Amino acid sequence: MISTHNLCHQVPIHESELALLKSIDLNILKGESVAIVGASGSGKSTLLTMLAGLDTPTSGNIVIDSQDITQLDEEQRAKVRADYISFVFQNFQLLGSLTALENVMLPLEVRGNADPLTKASQYLQRVGLGKRLTHYPKQLSGGEQQRVALARAFACEAPLLFADEPTGNLDSATGRAIADLLFELNGESNTTLILVTHDDKLAQRCQRQLRMEEGRISEITTAHFA
Repeated sequence: MISTHNLCHQVPIHESELALLKSIDLNILKGESVAIVGASGSGKSTLLTMLAGLDTPTSGNIVIDSQDITQLDEEQRAKVRADYISFVFQNFQLLGSLTALENVMLPLEVRGNADPLTKASQYLQRVGLGKRLTHYPKQLSGGEQQRVALARAFACEAPLLFADEPTGNLDSATGRAIADLLFELNGESNTTLILVTHDDKLAQRCQRQLRMEEGRISEITTAHFA
């Protein structure tokens, strides 16, 4: 589903350059769940940004379903993101002026879904927010807002889901509930999940764990349970 070859990224700093990614070779299969773990500043979020086509590397290749996105311009990469990728973020990224239902409908409308109202309603029901369709984000708790974000991500039925610290802004009990829902929905949809997290327990629920250290993948482990 997604692979990289000799992926490197450097940024200018003072009179030199700082290497954020160093020769990353990576293969992730369709339907896999993969956690990227490591200390702050190790390169996790930079790698996620590159894999999602939100930024371009200094060198190397990123291939999504046989398409080398490093050879595409921004408009073409945006088309790949629209066709292949959904996101769940730590800070939810909901539009405050839209209701829960409208937040889930918006990307469906952009993608030309024939009946975004029905699909958005179904997914909000699925995450337990059937009675909160007309509520705005400020009227929802943090856990409820993340449930809206999950509904939005899975409603698009994209084959790739990138999750960046999806439980980071939640208390431990709410975070566990959101994690349960994330993996339940992911299993049902057979989505390829790439998860960035500081939470080792959350990472261990993925089929594979990639540890980042100073811009490199220093070890690859297989989780004991999915």
